[in-house]
Amino acid sequence: MDPRRLSVLAHAHHPIAAPLSDESVRRLLDRAVVRGDERALDLGCGEAEWLLRALERHPRMLAEGVDIDGETLDRVRDEAERRGVADRLALHHMPAAEFTSARSFDLVLNIGASHAYGGLLPTLSAVREHLAPGGLVLVGEAFWEREPDPATRETLAGPCVWADLAGTVDQALADGWVPVYAHTSTLDEWDDYEWSWTGSLARWALDNPDHPASQDALKAAQQHRDQWLRGYRGVLGFVTLLLRRTVGG
Repeated sequence: MDPRRLSVLAHAHHPIAAPLSDESVRRLLDRAVVRGDERALDLGCGEAEWLLRALERHPRMLAEGVDIDGETLDRVRDEAERRGVADRLALHHMPAAEFTSARSFDLVLNIGASHAYGGLLPTLSAVREHLAPGGLVLVGEAFWEREPDPATRETLAGPCVWADLAGTVDQALADGWVPVYAHTSTLDEWDDYEWSWTGSLARWALDNPDHPASQDALKAAQQHRDQWLRGYRGVLGFVTLLLRRTVGG
């Protein structure tokens, strides 16, 4: 099954594609949207759920989302129409790293999509180019809660180099950013996310036994569940940092 189609099915009941509860998302957005008339940009927006929720809550906001999956963006357009925010949301079908704009943005998001740039520091370098003076960055990044075994590290990290939580914050500080708020995902949030991911995919496979991808989806759900329960549960963490540049940075 195409990985993007698999991800869509797996996130059917958890549109925030990260281990964050609805309450955590609300609290982060409350800290990130200060005036209510900000212009926001999500680089690697996926289902654009962060932007949709912010636009619903703040009727003077404007937002733009960038993603490589055109089918997903089509769904976002339909959802934005349904929620009554389509006139304030612009979507761009392209790799996030190729996006350019003559505008700057008060809030730039990249939640769980730093792999598009090759890690946290390249991501922060990229978002800085789009950020208005005094603007905020909301970035979600994995970190190691404890040292993983070699197989888990190799399977999960890919091109990214993850540190522990303190090391992750240190990277941002050394690059000229100051955390003004953050949320560290709890084990309950991780469990809810992973059970939803694997369960949604398995349910689709069981509901569509004659679909040519049904067995592949069921196998993918099982493999992911085993990797989580026997590998990174309690090992992999996730932090969502709200950052500002240092004075003169």
